[in-house]
Amino acid sequence: MARKYFGTDGIRGRANAVITPDLALRTGMAAGLVFNRGDHRHRVVIGKDTRLSGYMIETALVSGFTSVGMDVLQLGPMPTPAVAMLTRSMRADLGVMISASHNPYDDNGIKLFGPDGYKLSDEVEEEIEALIDSDLSKKLAGSADLGRAKRIDGVHDRYIEFAKRTLTRNLDLDGLRVVIDCANGAAYRVAPEALWELGADVIAIGNEPDGFNINRDVGSTAPAALSAKVKEMRADIGIALDGDADRVILVDEKGHVIDGDQLMAVIAESWKDEGRLSKPGIVATVMSNLGLERYLKGIGLDLVRTPVGDRYVSEAMREKGYNLGGEQSGHIIMSDHTTTGDGLLAALQMLSVLRKLEKPASEVCRRFEPLPQILKNVRTRALKPLEEARVLSAIEAATARLGASGRLVIRPSGTEPVIRVMAEGDDRVLVETVVDDVIGAISASAA
Repeated sequence: MARKYFGTDGIRGRANAVITPDLALRTGMAAGLVFNRGDHRHRVVIGKDTRLSGYMIETALVSGFTSVGMDVLQLGPMPTPAVAMLTRSMRADLGVMISASHNPYDDNGIKLFGPDGYKLSDEVEEEIEALIDSDLSKKLAGSADLGRAKRIDGVHDRYIEFAKRTLTRNLDLDGLRVVIDCANGAAYRVAPEALWELGADVIAIGNEPDGFNINRDVGSTAPAALSAKVKEMRADIGIALDGDADRVILVDEKGHVIDGDQLMAVIAESWKDEGRLSKPGIVATVMSNLGLERYLKGIGLDLVRTPVGDRYVSEAMREKGYNLGGEQSGHIIMSDHTTTGDGLLAALQMLSVLRKLEKPASEVCRRFEPLPQILKNVRTRALKPLEEARVLSAIEAATARLGASGRLVIRPSGTEPVIRVMAEGDDRVLVETVVDDVIGAISASAA
């Protein structure tokens, strides 16, 4: 069923155009009603990144939650995984993160977590959607049952301590020079502090948010600034988070980018050697490179694939019993420690491997040669082109040409009106050709 508000990662859109105070208010009311279960005093924790619109959205959400009788604990700017962790730690009924992740400042979004710290299922989101568009006036709390709101101090220290405890007690980062790019986002305070407390020589960039500069030429989607800084400072490694710090990419000492697929390969092999994998394999999405799958198979590990979205990775991990998974984009989920992608925790795991092997990042962090992978988008307002005969025929022909040595993935975006076409294989020319053929068929049908 097509959904009106929720996409692959919560509700997201242009601030004060799509994500309006009214929508935030009604989302708070609806989510509060859905999670108002039992006779206890209910509470919700709310975190946000550094976007200007966060103030507006937070205020509206607080009004919505308190109007249906929920108490609100406001965390201020905090990473998404910190909000998930604190939802559980503070025994809250619901967690909310106000963020549009890696998008520009003028977008924003609302991510919701259940009391277990996991993102909500499709079914629960559909229940909230139905309430958002309903008449909520008769479901408001009585005057004596309204919720209270207050800001909570000390949450940064709690998350930093939590992150440090994911490493062995005797591990330190003394002598390791690390550049950390905080994307002018939610982790601008906690990430450099955590690395410094572990003994690293820390150089921070993207740590001066002004409400407008989140993800602007910094962060995991714009690694050029980090690459340049690593080479300038002769650092051992660079870490780039995104706006809400639930994803990470690395840069080696030569300035070369290391994506999420390589990170999963490194962590998976390290955990395998240490006997820490709950099952012999990991979970990743359909977008992860075939080179990763081949590499893991070579060391005796399986790769289970899911639809795009770290929520689907997390659900498959829970269902099938895996404790490591993630996305090529840098969402890395380690369920022994956390319930969602955590850029800082993934970076710390990589630093621990670097310390253990005592080799340069360029040797440690490149475990396989990625196969040529081409991704192109077709802008369209409907999914109908995917049902057209000429498109189905083009897809069938492309799949046959790639054969067993390649893959073709076609999917609608969950956050914008585009259809994404991705192919990969050993022959780059063939991969480019089949992608262009499918794009052409979709474009002709959408015209």
